[in-house]
Amino acid sequence: MGKLIAHRGPDGAGSWVSPNGAVGLAHRRLSIIDLTEHGAQPMAADNGTVISYNGETYNYVELRETLSPGWSFKSHSDTETILAAYERYGDSCLDHLRGMFAFALWDERKRRLLCARDRFGIKPFYYTVVDGVLYFASEAKALVPFLPEIETDPTALAEYLTLQFTIGEHTLFKGIKQLLPGHALKVENGDVRTWRYWDVHYEIDYDHSAKYFGDRLEELMHESLALHLRSDVPVGAYISGGIDSSLMALLATRADDANRLGFNGRFTDHPGYDESHYARMVTDRTGGELHVADITADDFRHHIRDVIYHLDFPVAGPGSFPQFMVSKLAREHVKVVLGGQGGDEIFGGYARYLIAYFEQCINAAMDGSYRNGNYVVTIESIVPNLGLLREYKPLITQFWREGLFGPLDERYFRLVNRSVDMNDEVDWSQLAPEKVVADFKAIFNNRANVRKEAYFDSMTHFDFKCLLPALLHVEDRMSMAHGLESRVPLLDHPLVEFAATIPADVKFKDGHMKHLLKTTFGDVLPAEIVNRRDKMGFPVPLKEWFAGELHDLVEDTFHTLKEKHRPYFNADAILRNFDQSGKFSRKTWGLLSLEMWHQTFHDRAAEWRRMI
Repeated sequence: MGKLIAHRGPDGAGSWVSPNGAVGLAHRRLSIIDLTEHGAQPMAADNGTVISYNGETYNYVELRETLSPGWSFKSHSDTETILAAYERYGDSCLDHLRGMFAFALWDERKRRLLCARDRFGIKPFYYTVVDGVLYFASEAKALVPFLPEIETDPTALAEYLTLQFTIGEHTLFKGIKQLLPGHALKVENGDVRTWRYWDVHYEIDYDHSAKYFGDRLEELMHESLALHLRSDVPVGAYISGGIDSSLMALLATRADDANRLGFNGRFTDHPGYDESHYARMVTDRTGGELHVADITADDFRHHIRDVIYHLDFPVAGPGSFPQFMVSKLAREHVKVVLGGQGGDEIFGGYARYLIAYFEQCINAAMDGSYRNGNYVVTIESIVPNLGLLREYKPLITQFWREGLFGPLDERYFRLVNRSVDMNDEVDWSQLAPEKVVADFKAIFNNRANVRKEAYFDSMTHFDFKCLLPALLHVEDRMSMAHGLESRVPLLDHPLVEFAATIPADVKFKDGHMKHLLKTTFGDVLPAEIVNRRDKMGFPVPLKEWFAGELHDLVEDTFHTLKEKHRPYFNADAILRNFDQSGKFSRKTWGLLSLEMWHQTFHDRAAEWRRMI
């Protein structure tokens, strides 16, 4: 857990304290306590402004040049650059920061607190108000000791069971909120207010050619890499064998020969779970070295509770476990790595986009409406790409079981819904699943962000807003669990804003996933990776393990769930059905992770309270 730093003044007002001893007295109506994690970088300015900061501001060199006429810099750190930017621009300093960050800044002169989180949610920020005291931290577990009770938030639980991530500010800990990506929080005169300072809008550019978009994409990609590679040490790369991570590794090596180390994880005990040969194609092309973690069922048995602990609460599927293991390996060799997060959501890399369009094309072909501007592929053009869906026949069967050709939002919800096989295991009458559906539709149909554009844009927009922060949660926590800094160059806001202007039929031409990315960087990537038809994320042999080597672990964990009489769950049904899940089901993983979370936090509530 992060370092806990707190102070309560004798007058009851409290104070905000940073590790270097700088103190900013809060307004008497609301006390403020900072629970700073190991990675935070506190700093005080001569004018009394104090910042507690976690992350990297990659454009700090350029900002320093702009700000130096009015600020006498005493260091070369990006932390001081934020202080200088705040002095110059006030709250609008957020518009000038380019990077991953979460910070809290106390302005002694105005006696107010400004907190902010980066545009995409790469770095975390949690807060709670208990008895008039605001506590905030970069780890939710740091706030747990201050809660009156450790309880599960039913809104967040319904979202987690449905999607395996939350889509709002609620977390699984009742009373602890997350500051959402692209949002800021201000405490002034004892009042807490949050607002969105950045958003992505799909304002489509129909005036330029595909070549223009490719050329501009290449320029912005190289610009982002140059900023993300600013480091005093060599930068390694996660290489899964897919397009995004492979591209980051290859471009990083082109920028600097020192960046030649790659890291991959594989499962050799079961066929179909080893993609390391694709990762090796990348390091062979760069003349680099690939380090591979051979991950076993015993590793899962010994480390899965560590994974849940560092995550704070379960999120975003089983990929967190191999990410933990690969990060452990990477930290033995480097301090900084690049990741490929964001590519699927920005450029259209998920197979479900193709599934959704396959149905849409059939419908449009029958109605003769596929040329009305709302669709990006025709039934004729999509047929050659349907081989990509061979492994997804069970998912398609499930998807079409409830009918075809319904409203777009309902159809996409069915594709992302992870709870379809949990009717017996979960008491949904206590959880209001209809609210999850309504909240999903509000985001999916948000015309302020996506106007009357393609179905593709609505799908990618939802995933960008909701799934991506959950994946970044995993990326950050699993790397930081080992003291490793993970950077994600695809999530540079000028690049993302530009990508949102690209027409869907350029990004997803004829149903080719990541078409623009592949054509733009086809000379950089190995052809075998560009033409892969079997990439499935970071597959983990859970079904095989849970039926074999780890059957006892799962069964014992669910027996504990039954003994503890957890609310919202039918333990008998969970025990009866857990080994009957299909290949694409996340049921066993989701419920296992949730029970381990209960054991780590709820069942040890007394221990957590003693940590104050």
